[in-house]
Amino acid sequence: METILIVDDEKNYLVILEALLGSEGYEIITEDSALNALRFIRETDLDLVITDVKMPGMNGMELLEEAKKRDPELPVIVMTAYGTIEMAVEAMKKRAYDYITKPFRNEELKLTVKKALELYRLKKENRLLHEALSDRYKYGNIIGKTKPMLKIYDMIGKVAQSRASVMITGPSGTGKELIAKAIHYNSPRTNRPFISINCGALTETLLESELFGHEKGAFTGAVAMKKGRFEMADDGTLFLDEVGEMPPSLQVKLLRVLQEMEFERVGGTKTIKVDVRILAASNRNLKEDVDQGRFREDLFYRLNVVQIEVPPLKERIEDIPLLVGHFIEKYRPSREGKIELSPEVWKVLYGYGWPGNIRELENAIESALVMSSDESITVGDLPDHLVEKKEEKIDLDRAVPLNLPLAAGLEQLEEKLILRALASANNVQSKAAKMLGISRRMMHYKMKKYGMLG
Repeated sequence: METILIVDDEKNYLVILEALLGSEGYEIITEDSALNALRFIRETDLDLVITDVKMPGMNGMELLEEAKKRDPELPVIVMTAYGTIEMAVEAMKKRAYDYITKPFRNEELKLTVKKALELYRLKKENRLLHEALSDRYKYGNIIGKTKPMLKIYDMIGKVAQSRASVMITGPSGTGKELIAKAIHYNSPRTNRPFISINCGALTETLLESELFGHEKGAFTGAVAMKKGRFEMADDGTLFLDEVGEMPPSLQVKLLRVLQEMEFERVGGTKTIKVDVRILAASNRNLKEDVDQGRFREDLFYRLNVVQIEVPPLKERIEDIPLLVGHFIEKYRPSREGKIELSPEVWKVLYGYGWPGNIRELENAIESALVMSSDESITVGDLPDHLVEKKEEKIDLDRAVPLNLPLAAGLEQLEEKLILRALASANNVQSKAAKMLGISRRMMHYKMKKYGMLG
């Protein structure tokens, strides 16, 4: 719902405009003083200001200038009963959206308001797209070519075109928000807002306010009206990260909003309708939480229409070379040439358990790039906790799922060993073959068998 601030010292015009534009579905705030209006402009989420020019104290032109300082793109329509060409030119020079004279034609004013709001919305959308331009969240930022990741790509392509709610599960640090963004930016809502909120990072009161917004005076510290994430995500996507941490009382309110797509701001009585696609994520076992009464069953099934499970890094170790290459390109300093990792570094990366998953690997590579002094990364450049001395052993539970037949399990282990050797040998096949104790011809055959040759 768009919010319009109307400023005029003639109260009859405030009444007329509030009735006229309120009937169009806009939320109207009225003020008879430019100084009081300035406080709203500074503290409230507004979509349009309509101001008279001649007012005692601060006039409309001065209010226009102050509004543009706060938000250069906020549209301001200037109106006056004393219309002159000079005044109109001055208003447009100060970047007013339009200039109208009293008395105005109702339909003409409504059309001007509609166009101003549409332009402001487009500018906000373009700003969001510009901010995401260097990191567009298509499939490019989700790195991996293992079977679990190929399945995830396929699911993203299918669910992106629907309106279905999606639950993204997996341990912390596996990239669940990247998958949510990939769904949004490959959906018909790609040009509309993607808004996220971490449900585990806020107290219950703050979380409710952040989700649904609040009215001025709704609680201590609520000095002005504030729109919530649901309003900000209207026509777009709202990502509820760590939704399993949401308090039970808010779970009830969230369920109602998901069912009706309408709500009231905290401390308010006006019903606000929205069209929002919901994506959620959790590192908890929400089905288990439902069974134990910690999470509402009806809310769980409302959110969990489609589930995408993201595997931990330890279950996709063959993706480590791709991820390392991506993070090197992302964080590499301004130096020429290729940055290589020593075989000892690859051995550490493959042997470590990665409890922090991809986020921990990303931090490790960024740190190593900072610490390295030439075109290579050595063990000494890695964070200390990665290279603690321990007896080397093969973790079969991590390398191969337990439910595979012997032949399939051996093949999967062989594939992982070949990938690890290639990574350690910087993709030099002869060197990798020597490390594995097989001929180069056999190496070529094995790579072809496992689809490693382009």
